[in-house]
Amino acid sequence: MTDESVISALRAFVAEREWEQFHSPENLAKSIAIEAGELLECFQWGGESPPDRVRAELADVLTYCLLLADRLGVDPAEIVLAKLSKTEEKYPVEKARGRAVKYDEL
Repeated sequence: MTDESVISALRAFVAEREWEQFHSPENLAKSIAIEAGELLECFQWGGESPPDRVRAELADVLTYCLLLADRLGVDPAEIVLAKLSKTEEKYPVEKARGRAVKYDEL
């Protein structure tokens, strides 16, 4: 899912600035929420937003997600695939296809 060079680049960026001290799991989670809000703001007044701005905000969200996963010592690909497996059980194709309802309403 994530090339090791991306994680290495993020680690180097943070280390060079001595920002590890600010990257507690709590602070990283807060940063994810803040950046997700900024991403949502791109679509606040309609569906169209400059693609460059959307990409920049999405990159910020992903950056903090990757930093949090790294801080927690978890593999992003592994946890996404594990969650997908559980979600597949909750939303079987034959019941969920084309429907946007919660699993307990299927």
